[in-house]
Amino acid sequence: MEKACVKWGVLGTANIAWEQTLPGMKKAYNCELYAIAGRNPEKVKKFQEEFGFEKTYDSYEELLDDDQVDAVYIPLPNQLHREWAEKAAKKKNHILCEKPLAVTAKDVKELVKVCKEEGVLLMEAFAYLHSDVTREIIQKVHDKVIGEPRFMESCFFTTDYTDDNIRMRKETYGGGTYDLGCYNISLILKVFGEMPSQVKALGSFMGTGVDDFSAAYFTFPSGAKASALQGMCSPQRADRYFIYGTEGTIEAPVRYNQEGDVTYYIHKDGMTETCHVSVKSNYQLETEQFGRCILDGEAPLVSNEFSVETAEVIDQVLTEIGYM
Repeated sequence: MEKACVKWGVLGTANIAWEQTLPGMKKAYNCELYAIAGRNPEKVKKFQEEFGFEKTYDSYEELLDDDQVDAVYIPLPNQLHREWAEKAAKKKNHILCEKPLAVTAKDVKELVKVCKEEGVLLMEAFAYLHSDVTREIIQKVHDKVIGEPRFMESCFFTTDYTDDNIRMRKETYGGGTYDLGCYNISLILKVFGEMPSQVKALGSFMGTGVDDFSAAYFTFPSGAKASALQGMCSPQRADRYFIYGTEGTIEAPVRYNQEGDVTYYIHKDGMTETCHVSVKSNYQLETEQFGRCILDGEAPLVSNEFSVETAEVIDQVLTEIGYM
């Protein structure tokens, strides 16, 4: 594919991360925001003017029928991810789909199968995994800077939302585990590089049927352990993680999609090393990386196999807490 840029189509105008996602995509050197589709003409026009889309469509189907589109970004509510990703694949569009890729591991596997059959790339939009600070910390763990990692704790809490927010509705597969736990769980899997042999979890539910809190505990075949705490029940946003090794600890008071000058700490041998990382927009980095996958044949940073594994663990947590 001999092109300088990927022409992107965006399905939907209700993304929960518009303030970060599209500005980040617009900064990507190999991205052209070509077309946007939505069912609210006023919102579509607003985003066209703000981000410079060449074309607008009143339906997702019309955008997918545009043969100038190379790839689509799908930020629709969770229950629509698989449906529209499969439709995009059958139109030979590459797909960057928001997390969770689908609402069950079975759905993720079937979506991956369709994309492989259609010969298109599919990547789950775990933008934070593209962050320079996330990648640096994971690499230091794998390089045994703190010895063998034996325990990790990760938490992600936000305030609650209004009742009409899709995170608060069971029919859109909202709740703390789907919305926030996927960050904790995916990072834990990246750090340890293995699937848990045992999953224990408990949760608290709201009147809408979604979990406003869940806690999960993982045991791994290596003997390592981890805990994940997540929910929409805090007066303030709180996300941070600690990784404990046999020779030291990494303390990361880092927001999952933080950019700018980011600081974390390595505690070892009675000393503390303060580490600074300059981080671009995760969404810019994610878009550029997927663009290189399309244009240059680079492997997606978030593989389909990893998405399946993450979905399998999320399934176990949701089953444990009584969501499924």
